[in-house]
Amino acid sequence: MTSFEQNSRLLQRIKELELENEILRGKISNDQTTIKEFPKIDSNFSLDEYKRYGRQMIVPEFGSLSSQIKLSDSIVLVVGAGGLGSPALQYLSAAGIGSIGIIDDDIVDTSNLHRQIIHSTSTVGEFKCESAKSFITKLNPHVHVTTYPTKLSNENAFEIIEQYDLVLDCTDHPAIRYLINDVCVLLGKTIVSGSGLKSDGQFTILNFENIGPCYRCFYPQPPNPSTVTSCSDGGVIGPAIGLVGTAMAMEAIKILTKFYTKDNFKPFLASYSAYPNQQIRTFKMRPKQENCLVCGRKKSITKEQIKNGGINYVEFCGKVVIDPIDEKYRISVQEYNDKIKNKQRHTLIDVRPKEQYHITNLPGSINIEWDPTFRKLDSLEEYMDSINKTDDIYLICRFGNDSQLAAKKLIDMGYKNVKELKGGLNKWTDEIDQNIPKY
Repeated sequence: MTSFEQNSRLLQRIKELELENEILRGKISNDQTTIKEFPKIDSNFSLDEYKRYGRQMIVPEFGSLSSQIKLSDSIVLVVGAGGLGSPALQYLSAAGIGSIGIIDDDIVDTSNLHRQIIHSTSTVGEFKCESAKSFITKLNPHVHVTTYPTKLSNENAFEIIEQYDLVLDCTDHPAIRYLINDVCVLLGKTIVSGSGLKSDGQFTILNFENIGPCYRCFYPQPPNPSTVTSCSDGGVIGPAIGLVGTAMAMEAIKILTKFYTKDNFKPFLASYSAYPNQQIRTFKMRPKQENCLVCGRKKSITKEQIKNGGINYVEFCGKVVIDPIDEKYRISVQEYNDKIKNKQRHTLIDVRPKEQYHITNLPGSINIEWDPTFRKLDSLEEYMDSINKTDDIYLICRFGNDSQLAAKKLIDMGYKNVKELKGGLNKWTDEIDQNIPKY
C-alpha cells in the first residue's frame, strides 16, 4: 500500500470513528438533507407516489394498495452495500420501502464498480453507505435513509438491529453472518440472507416469524476458514451477484407485504448458477432444529453473552494462518529485480491460477498453478532442458501467500535453491513497475 493510500485510509478511519460515536448516540440527525415536498392527496400517498408505484400495485400477486402501504410503513436494514446490497438497495428503495438503514464501514474502490452498481466513479473513496444513500435519494425522495459507517459488532448490533422490521444480510464473511443471525433471533427479526462468488450464488430466508430455521440450524459449525474464498481472491461476475441481490429484494418484498405466512412458508435454499445455462434451483431445507444453540429448546446463547463479548465470532469461525517460511527462503522484489538486471540464470514460477496469469505476468515467468500437491510441477520439463535441484528457482503469486506454500513444497521435494518473492506481484507493482496492473 502506498503512503497516499495509507493516509487516505487513516483519514477515512478518523471520519468513521467520529460518525460512529455521533450516530449511535443520536447526537446528529441522519435525515436526508433535501427532500422535495409532495403533498398527499389522501391519507396514504401523494400523486407522485401513486404514479411511481402504480405499475407494481396493479400486479395481482403483489396485493394492490394495501401492500404498498405495508412497504411504506416498513423499516428495513441492509448490512453491506456491496455486490449483493447494491441491487437490493436499488430495488427496495425504488419499490417504496419507507425507511432503509445501511451499515457498511468499507469505502468505494474502483475494483468494486463492475458489480456494486449503486456506486459510481465519482464516489470512489467515500463510505459505501453514504454513496448508496446519495443514489437512493436521487432515485426516490420518498425513502428515508439512515447510514451507519461502522462495522457491525457485538457492542452495537442489538442497538442498531432492534430498530428495524427486517434485516438483509448482504455480507461476505461467516463471522458477521453468525452475529447477525444470533442477534436477529434473540430480537425476533426475520433475515433475508444471500451470498455469491464467481458465477454462482444462493439466497434464503432465516428465522421467519420466529418459526423458520436460523443460520445455526443450517450450519451449526462454521466452514473451514481455508475453504472460504473472498471476491478478491476468487473473483465474481457482476450480473451473477446482482441477480442474487435482486432476488433478495424480491423475497424481502414478499415478506413485508405478507405474501408469506406462518401457514404457507416452507424453509428453502435457492441456488443460482450463471454457467453453462442460467438457472435457479430451489431446495427444501430442514425446519428449526431443537438442539440449535440460539433458537432451540435448550438454547444457550443470550443477549448479555453477546454484548459482553462472551462469543468471539472471529475466533469461532477461525481464520487462515500462513506460517511464514524461514527468511532465508524469501527475497524482496528489489533483490529479485537486481538479479534480473544482472541476468542471473534462474526460473521464475508464477503459481497463480491461469486466469490471473493471463491478466498480467512478469516477462520470462512460467505458470504452474499452486495446489497442495503441486502436481503440475512436471510441466517444468517444457521450459528447461533438465531439472536440476540445485538450480535457482523463484516463486511469485499475487500477495505472497501461495508462493510460500509452493516454496515449502519444493523444499520438501529436495530443491535446494528456492525462494519466494515477498509481497508477490502486488508488491512488484508498488515498488518496481507500476505498469503491471493490479486487479
